[in-house]
Amino acid sequence: MNQKIVVAGLGLIGGSLAKAFRKYSDCRVTGIDSDPGVIDAALQCGAIRRQATPEDLNAADLVFLCLYPQADIDFLKEHASALRPGCIVTDVCGVKSFLSPRLSEIAEKHGLIYIGGHPMAGKEKGGFANSDADLFSGASYLLVPCGAPRGAVDLMTAVAVELGFGGTVVTTPEEHDREIAFTSQLPHALACAYVKSPRCPGHAGFSAGSYRDVSRVASVNESMWAELFLDNREALTEELDTLMGNLREIRDAVGSNDAEALRFLLREGRLIKERLGEA
Repeated sequence: MNQKIVVAGLGLIGGSLAKAFRKYSDCRVTGIDSDPGVIDAALQCGAIRRQATPEDLNAADLVFLCLYPQADIDFLKEHASALRPGCIVTDVCGVKSFLSPRLSEIAEKHGLIYIGGHPMAGKEKGGFANSDADLFSGASYLLVPCGAPRGAVDLMTAVAVELGFGGTVVTTPEEHDREIAFTSQLPHALACAYVKSPRCPGHAGFSAGSYRDVSRVASVNESMWAELFLDNREALTEELDTLMGNLREIRDAVGSNDAEALRFLLREGRLIKERLGEA
């Protein structure tokens, strides 16, 4: 691929995309970030050719919005008129029902093509300093076309292949948000609630894999995740209600010393995992 790419927001995902394009493609990448130090770091390691100029925006074939949800909207509102008609605009955000209609509306008004995107990869620690060209190796790339032409979707699929993703899944904003509420947002909420136990500070020496597995994603960027939670509040609230109901059943079985009920509940969970073929 030999596309002109602008990455707006050089955090963990945006920085990793820039580095991946540099390592695995012939694309020419320029970048935008509000932190001059991040721009300097991206230039020094070669992740971007230069800080994006208005001319780079005008020449761009593909613009990645790698900001918080509302900041993505604000950025496109401000810069849409600088992009050439037919330019593909995509995002990497973890919510789509809130974001995609707004970005689609702006894109359509200016003759741009919008395709929602969500790389299913990350780390506990964010920021450009933790970005990695191989972050996406084997990961799933969710695509939300929102009426984009087939050629544009095919291009985004080709981008995924070139950057090392394991595959793409095409979905709708609504289905995306329902699934992400369960697979991503609920575990983050659970981890944050879990480490708030008064037992947590004394876990050293008493903990192993179970503690690490459950608590791993508690190291959140609270500003970003609060925005993501609230933008997907209906789907997330439903998942939280389901989780709390399931926990209440286990709590009641333990509290009433009901071994039969407890074995039944634990067996249900085990059988679900086994049917899924997951270790």
